[in-house]
Amino acid sequence: MLYYLFNYLDLHFDLAGAGVFKYLSFRAVAAVIVSLIITVLYGKQLIGYLRRKQVGESIRDLGLEGQMAKKGTPTMGGFMILLGLLVPTLLFARLDNIYIILLIVTAVWLGLLGFLDDYIKVFKKNKEGLKGVFKVVGQVGLGIIVGLTLYFHPGVKVREYQNRTIKVEDVTREENFAKRLDRTIEESFAYRDIKSTETTIPFLRNNRLDYSMYGKIGNWDLTWLVYIGMVILVITAVSNGANITDGLDGLAGGVSGIIVFTLGILAYVSGNTVFAQYLGIMYIPNSGELVVFCAALVGACIGFLWYNAHPAQVFMGDTGSLALGGIIATLALVLRKELLLPLLCGIFVIENLSVVMQVSYFKYTKKKYGQGRRIFRMSPLHHHYQKANIPEPKIVTRFWIIGIALAAITLGTLKLQ
Repeated sequence: MLYYLFNYLDLHFDLAGAGVFKYLSFRAVAAVIVSLIITVLYGKQLIGYLRRKQVGESIRDLGLEGQMAKKGTPTMGGFMILLGLLVPTLLFARLDNIYIILLIVTAVWLGLLGFLDDYIKVFKKNKEGLKGVFKVVGQVGLGIIVGLTLYFHPGVKVREYQNRTIKVEDVTREENFAKRLDRTIEESFAYRDIKSTETTIPFLRNNRLDYSMYGKIGNWDLTWLVYIGMVILVITAVSNGANITDGLDGLAGGVSGIIVFTLGILAYVSGNTVFAQYLGIMYIPNSGELVVFCAALVGACIGFLWYNAHPAQVFMGDTGSLALGGIIATLALVLRKELLLPLLCGIFVIENLSVVMQVSYFKYTKKKYGQGRRIFRMSPLHHHYQKANIPEPKIVTRFWIIGIALAAITLGTLKLQ
């Protein structure tokens, strides 16, 4: 909103300083600051309100150190993150950008889905929360919306470059030899913005994958179906991964902040023609605006950690964790970097896999030996380390360090091709 206001003032009244809102860097910094202010100031009031309404977390005794002390801690703190994200985005981002609109829809959609889950747990006293089938339906519904938008919307394009070298024969006789030589070696970069289902494959020299390769069956072109199926899979997997990771004070918020910061860097280079050509990555027109969105979300995660760091004064609940995972997935899809998510979101992947491995192995051994056996002391993985009597803050810090290392490797893939 402020972008349009100050742009109008700059054009019609030549107001001093109004033109600064044209700069992406200024708006991104402003988004971080405003997001931090909102989450820190509003967070204290929200926690007080949740305490008065007795919106506390119900804890099952799993024999974990310090676990029962968390009983009654306010949940639904994800509202802090959503408010700290949406207000700066609405203030500083260009709201005519299809990517910004899509990410706002993602945040609100999964935020409401998570709120329903938290509401049932807290107010209906049902520890299971929203039934799994309804969660999946909500995630699939969002995946269909995101997939259809990215596939069919005319504003979603990538830039294709065509190098054209001027030959000696094309140079006129009147030009001297030096000019002829200069024009011969000069390259003229022609380009066009096209609809494409291409994405990026890390670590390969020819690092492009086109989903259309798998969508054409005889005379049928089912690329749209393949693409939407992939979008649904990514959004469902990452949002569930973030949800499972949210089990220790500061874990999901910190890891998500690291991931979003990395995606913000990828958004900047993907939306900048100079950096995109230098790094040899896809240039995605208008994707640079996502830097403002990412900056707001990083600020919201940091502000949330002010109250969620050990010992936590508030938990994000599914209201926050489902939204964070869905936003990360949609950001990666928009930037054509979804195949980097297993690396960048390695913490989410490991946490998910630990649950799958534990449950599968338990069922297998129970069927084979009559008694279920376990791979880990407890799943998800962070609880395994709690069972090993490692202090909670140390587990969280080490997971953050691993997340930073994975983020660094992810950024390193931009040149490893």
